[in-house]
Amino acid sequence: MHVAALHLYPVKSLRGFAVPAVEIDDLGFAGDRRFLVIDETGKFQTQRQNTRMALVDTALANGTLTLSADDAGSVSVPTASDPTAPLCTVTVWKSEGLQAEDCGPAAAAWLSDFLQFKCRLVRIGGKFRRPVLKKAGRPGDAFSFADGAPVLVTSESSLADLNDHIQENAGDPVPMDRFRPNLVISGCAPFAEDGWPAIRIGDTVLRTAGKSDRCIVTTTDQFTGARGKEPLRTLAIYRRDPVNPSSVYFGVNFINETKRGTVRVGDPVLVP
Repeated sequence: MHVAALHLYPVKSLRGFAVPAVEIDDLGFAGDRRFLVIDETGKFQTQRQNTRMALVDTALANGTLTLSADDAGSVSVPTASDPTAPLCTVTVWKSEGLQAEDCGPAAAAWLSDFLQFKCRLVRIGGKFRRPVLKKAGRPGDAFSFADGAPVLVTSESSLADLNDHIQENAGDPVPMDRFRPNLVISGCAPFAEDGWPAIRIGDTVLRTAGKSDRCIVTTTDQFTGARGKEPLRTLAIYRRDPVNPSSVYFGVNFINETKRGTVRVGDPVLVP
């Protein structure tokens, strides 16, 4: 098995991009989901509420995050923490009272105009603390604005298997970007990742935190924002949780036991 692809999503629920290598830090993949769009109450916003978020491109270069969209121009903010920035108290799922740095009026105005609701952009800074709340979390495990764990892992074979089932169900196959993974693995059996207690990539060890329960974002075209029925319709047929039937799974959450390291496309993947 080997690493087939690596992806970063600098702002939760905006577009991401593929990279040839990633650095590991305390919160997972460095640069991943370090920014967040919030409403006026400090609650996190995603494509679940606003599909226009899928239309915003992100780019990281020279210590700067740039947001852009067709016919809307762009706005840029520093990626580094600013101790003088106003703090916002934000909520992401069950993580409440998180302290994040406000990225200023220009970013807020650009996003509010494009997304068509009043919002602000915030950034992880020196005051941010978010422990992993899943049962697999251990003291010292922390993560970013991601949904439930630092790293989302999928496999090419699982997507191929899913798309076979979708086509048998008279649907159109979906691309991997629907699942917004960080790490895509090649060379394993379909859904083998469900049962891995951990994976080792070079000197980096990731520990499983359980299968990923999928939502309506997976039905959203990541370039047009249009919504359909797949893949949730087909996942509900053969990937439904027998105990919690409202849950359907694709991909697995992992926690980085290793807090410093590098992972590259092409690296071998081992199950210890």
